[in-house]
Amino acid sequence: MQEKGTISIHTENIFPIIKKFLYSDHEIFLRELVSNAVDATQKIKRLASIGQFNGQLGDLKVEVSFNETAKTLTISDKGLGMTAEEIKKYINQVAFSGAEEFVEKFKDSKDANEIIGKFGMGFYSAFMVADHVEIQTLSYQDGAEPARWICDGSTEFEISTGNKTERGTDIILHINKDSEEFLNQNKLQEILDKYGRFLPVPIKLGNKTTQEPDGDDENGKPKYKSVEVDNIINNTSPIWTKAPSELKDEDYLNFYKELYPFSEDPLFWIHLNVDYPFNLTGVLYFPKLKNDFEMQRNKIKLFSRQVFITDEVKDVVPEFLMLLHGVIDSPDIPLNVSRSFLQADSAVKKINSYITKKVADKLADLFRNDRKAFESKWTDIGLFVKYGMISEEKFYDKAKDFALLTNTKSEYFTLEEYREKVKPVQTDKEDNVVYLYSTDINKQDGFIQSANKKNYDVLLMNSPIDTHFISQLEQKLEKTSLKRVDSDVADKLIKKEDAPAHILNEEESGKVKAIFEKAITKPNMQVEIESLNPDELPVIVTMDEFMRRMKDMAQMGGGGMSFYGAMPDNYKVAVNGNHKLISKILKSDNEEEQIKLARQAFDLALISQGLLNGAELTDFVNRSVELI
Repeated sequence: MQEKGTISIHTENIFPIIKKFLYSDHEIFLRELVSNAVDATQKIKRLASIGQFNGQLGDLKVEVSFNETAKTLTISDKGLGMTAEEIKKYINQVAFSGAEEFVEKFKDSKDANEIIGKFGMGFYSAFMVADHVEIQTLSYQDGAEPARWICDGSTEFEISTGNKTERGTDIILHINKDSEEFLNQNKLQEILDKYGRFLPVPIKLGNKTTQEPDGDDENGKPKYKSVEVDNIINNTSPIWTKAPSELKDEDYLNFYKELYPFSEDPLFWIHLNVDYPFNLTGVLYFPKLKNDFEMQRNKIKLFSRQVFITDEVKDVVPEFLMLLHGVIDSPDIPLNVSRSFLQADSAVKKINSYITKKVADKLADLFRNDRKAFESKWTDIGLFVKYGMISEEKFYDKAKDFALLTNTKSEYFTLEEYREKVKPVQTDKEDNVVYLYSTDINKQDGFIQSANKKNYDVLLMNSPIDTHFISQLEQKLEKTSLKRVDSDVADKLIKKEDAPAHILNEEESGKVKAIFEKAITKPNMQVEIESLNPDELPVIVTMDEFMRRMKDMAQMGGGGMSFYGAMPDNYKVAVNGNHKLISKILKSDNEEEQIKLARQAFDLALISQGLLNGAELTDFVNRSVELI
């Protein structure tokens, strides 16, 4: 039997274009060919299971072997095999319509996955690395004859009688000069580790040798001989393919270490398993986040039937869940996917919603079943939960019942519990409940203590996204505002009617203001004389809550906030007119001493805000020694 012909692709231009624009992603040829071999192997197993194949299945591994001398790379399987007619049907007729349009549309494309996926050309990716490709195959069907197909990357092929004596298919790639890196064991191992680490059929790469005992030598010492063993590179039954009832915590932790060898153990995990209205399995782990966004992202691996697709899953998984780690596997997501496909596909959107719900349900269960344990993990999962509440409305609706607020005394409250706690004391004269918060309890300790003296509670808000979370709480919670504890003096954080009386008259206030304006050499400092509790500090430096929040958002790259980021820092210098130091300054007849004392009080206020450094700090230290 011998036959020559032309591959029906309607254009002579197709192969040069495949080679050109698949070049940047050329390692995926191995994924495609190994995946095809796995499919053929699983199909013969399926036929055997339903009684349509009664022969011996034998050893069903897929083998990847190479010959550096002959410059060949071979992918072998013991699957269905093909007849000559099936080769014509599946290999020769790359039957897409409008190939001319295809050539025009994609000639400048660099997205290899999109091309292969769109036109079913997984096999033809072999021509990215091969001068010519040979198929030797024998069908499982009774009486089938072996067939051989060969093509040099043009549109011409040849089919003849093959030499294969066992069921299955060998794809033999005669590697071109530019692709000889694929005749290297380490390179092939790297690609198979990436794409085939969890394939459902054993994948053998070349051979390994091991030392086995071989009796004793003449001196009675043990001898060893080298024995070749199969180098199986994959785990064919990863935990996401098993039922949760079969697994122990140890299995989940071991699998996590397999995926992320150098990571700390996760906090907990969710086993996904759904078959309607789409198929999805997987395991998602909650890592210890450590207040670091970027270190944690892109750690979820997307598979299709245990073949790795990508670890850029942000169209399959909601943005906030990108902080999770783990594996998602869905046959409803084709092996070759493009960004545009993921964004538009309805199954992907359903998967996205399902995962959000599963995660919210898991967190709600943990909170209900063991609140203390949940609180102990909040430092790690709080960032994740807040991010979800900000970015997903549906997640906020569920999370508002288990999201926790933490105060500076390390006490935990749900949103509802906290409102009930502070409402009696922290309601202002306009009936708004004011939540006070600190971003740095050490730096803002003086302000926290002042607030505590008034029986105010102070929340700790020090995660990277708390600026956005604070804004969201103000939008969602009725008649509620949040103020950083150092955004004003304690008496004015929550505006009530009971401000202490002013002991300075108008003339004295003017004098004090003039002294401080002379003493302060820093720009953008606005002096105001305030009527405060005599026990408060003589001078308090604050930044307006609105301005500081806008600047924080600008620093984080908040859209439309760059105007605020470019503005200089403006501070209010609140001079406590009721403090005895101010009386002392007024009583002094020595202007130099007045300015020195005013400067000292101002510098103390700067220190409490971490705003004094360099030469100014040195001056303060020297002045303090002199005053002592």
